[in-house]
Amino acid sequence: MSTRRSFLKWSGLAGITLAGSSMNTFAVTDAEDTRIIHKSGSSRFNMCNFSAPKIDNVGVGVIGIGNRGKGFVSRLGKIDGVTIKGLSDIKPLRADEAKSKLDNKYHNPTLYTKNAEDWKKLCERNDIDVIYISTPWALHTPMALYAMEQGKHVCVEVPAATTIEEAWQLVETSERTKKHCMMLENCCYDFFELLTLNMARQGFFGEIIHTEGAYIHDLFEGNFSRKKYDSNMWRLNENASRNGNLYPTHGLGPVCQIMNINRGDQFDYMVSMSSNDFMMGDKAKELAVKDNFFAEFSNKSFRGNMNTSTIRTKNGKTIMLQHDVTSPRPYSRIHLISGTKGVAQKYPLPGRIATSHKGWFTEEEMKAVEEKYTPNIVKRMGEIAKSVGGHGGMDFLMDWRTIDCLRNGLPLDQDVYDAAAWSCIMPLSAESLNKRSGSVDIPDFTRGNWKTNKPVDILLEKGGNTKVRG
Repeated sequence: MSTRRSFLKWSGLAGITLAGSSMNTFAVTDAEDTRIIHKSGSSRFNMCNFSAPKIDNVGVGVIGIGNRGKGFVSRLGKIDGVTIKGLSDIKPLRADEAKSKLDNKYHNPTLYTKNAEDWKKLCERNDIDVIYISTPWALHTPMALYAMEQGKHVCVEVPAATTIEEAWQLVETSERTKKHCMMLENCCYDFFELLTLNMARQGFFGEIIHTEGAYIHDLFEGNFSRKKYDSNMWRLNENASRNGNLYPTHGLGPVCQIMNINRGDQFDYMVSMSSNDFMMGDKAKELAVKDNFFAEFSNKSFRGNMNTSTIRTKNGKTIMLQHDVTSPRPYSRIHLISGTKGVAQKYPLPGRIATSHKGWFTEEEMKAVEEKYTPNIVKRMGEIAKSVGGHGGMDFLMDWRTIDCLRNGLPLDQDVYDAAAWSCIMPLSAESLNKRSGSVDIPDFTRGNWKTNKPVDILLEKGGNTKVRG
């Protein structure tokens, strides 16, 4: 908890009180979260399928110009109908560099780098429509809440929340202000994930029974990098202060859209199990011998190297999630879709599909499937997205689609209920571990609206008219 307190103080968030919400965020621990899993009553306003008024030219502000933020600035700067109005970072050089790479014919952002609270002034501007947040995890929810209170739509990096209370605050604030709060889960826009989403919609897999997702990514050395994470070492602190699945949404988001979670089905409960830590603690001790900077980490209890969590839905389907960012394994999000008529899987091998136990489709059969089921968004924007870049193009596809929805007054592909539900697996996995892998209820952030909410639109029948500069 000391890490969270220091972040709030560093960013000027300590002591903030927002109208209509209790901002005692850093006082909520994982153990306390279970007291507020269930909230009675109905939603104030259903944000699923909500269409905000059209914005012809979207004024954008970006908070956090680090590893992810500078990518947002670069990609958003290429989308027609976007004007980047302001950039905020505690390191002025980062904001200066990002601004220098923008085409000043379209963008001349004001820099908010004077102090740790300058980002608030960015949120308070009248000519900004949406705030992009790419800061350490502990700051995501407080900054998103403040931005919505100032009348801004919010796009926030993953995870959107780190406690159940934060997740509820996002939901209630979005409903009350009628402002979008979208978590920037870029993996929903991976081309194979989109292909399987369309295949599922067309009934190719039959009834979906089970899905799997993961974040298996060797970040072992990076988590200890002072150059990458500066002196605050926020990522290492998160690994040393939490247990469970710390990063569930990359694997979870795409399969939730395929299973229509929050839109026809809903999480019910989950269980979680972790291995011991066999790597991070030893690394911290090794580094502390050579560099006293790591002394504070040498006696900490790091999260288990591998976490496996299983979710059961209201309709009796299951999801398996894994998290491992220390072991020397090939990158994998797993992305497995298993139905009554077929199966698909990608990672660590390329995407593949089958309809029987006899084996995977041949290369020729795969090409036929891709030709038939590639969704319109990929047909229209896929090659452009690849040329702009960002994890093979999926980052730009997400950026373009979000801006196109705002400009055309369309519902976003991901809403605040998705942000809350996908993010809450982090604290709930820790709660399950505290109960010796006992089952834990998962909140229904839609408060029953999941039964009638419409699935995400993937046909691109409306909108799709936003151009790319150059």
